[in-house]
Amino acid sequence: MSSKVIIIDDEPLARSIVVEYLQNFPDLTVAQVCSNGFEGVKAIQQYKPDLIILDIQMPKINGFEMLELIENPPAVIFATAFDEYAIKAFDAHAIDYLLKPFNQERFEKAINKWRDQKNKPAGEKQTKQLLDDVSLTAPQNQRVVIKDGSKIKIIPVQDIFYLEAADDFVKVFTKEGYFLKNKTMSHFEQVLDPVQFVRSHRSYIVNVQQITRIDPYEKDNHVAILRSGAKVPVSRTGYPKLKSILGL
Repeated sequence: MSSKVIIIDDEPLARSIVVEYLQNFPDLTVAQVCSNGFEGVKAIQQYKPDLIILDIQMPKINGFEMLELIENPPAVIFATAFDEYAIKAFDAHAIDYLLKPFNQERFEKAINKWRDQKNKPAGEKQTKQLLDDVSLTAPQNQRVVIKDGSKIKIIPVQDIFYLEAADDFVKVFTKEGYFLKNKTMSHFEQVLDPVQFVRSHRSYIVNVQQITRIDPYEKDNHVAILRSGAKVPVSRTGYPKLKSILGL
C-alpha cells in the first residue's frame, strides 16, 4: 500500500531534489509540496501523511513551530543546516535528520530508517519530546505560535499579559483577548525568561512589566493589578517571588 509524503521547504531547489530522490520509492506518493509552514499545516490536515520531510529554517514560522500546531504530528525526517544543540536533540528523538546538502544515498538511508521504525508506536511521543527540548533554545522562546481557528498567530513574548492554566491548554492573554496553546504551565515556566515572567500562582504566570500594583486579597493572598485592568491571583508562595523581582 502506498504511503503519503509531504515535503515542506522554502527553497525550490531543495524541494525538487527531494521529489527527485523519492522517485526511487514507487510505494511513496508525494501528496503535496509546500513552500512554508502555513501551507504545511493545511496540507497535513488535509492529506494526513505518513511522513513529512521538513526544513527547519523557514520564514514566518519555522519547522518546529509548525509541528507544534499539529495535534498528532506524523513521522518527520528533518532536512536542515542546523546548529549543534538541535542536532543533539535530533540524535535523541528524531527518526532522522538530513544535513544539507545531502546526497541520494544519505536520503535513501533516512527513508529506510523510517520504514524500519514506522510500525513502532514511539514516533509521536519522540516528536513531542524533541519539540520540548528544542523549545528551550532561541528563537523558540521569543514568541509563541498559536493556531486560532484556521489562522496562525505569532505572539512576541513581550505582548503577553499573563498566562492561565485551562485543563490541557494554557490561555495566553494579550491585548486582543486570549488564545489557547496546547502546552503545560511548567513548559512555559521553563521557556519564558524568569526575570520577566513569574509564576504568581499555581494556575497563573504573569508578565511583571504589566503589573501596576499588588493589593492584599483574602487571608495571606494578594492580587496583581495589570495595566489592562486585569487581576491576576498571587498566592502565598508567588508573593515573595514577585516582590524580589519587582524589588519591593
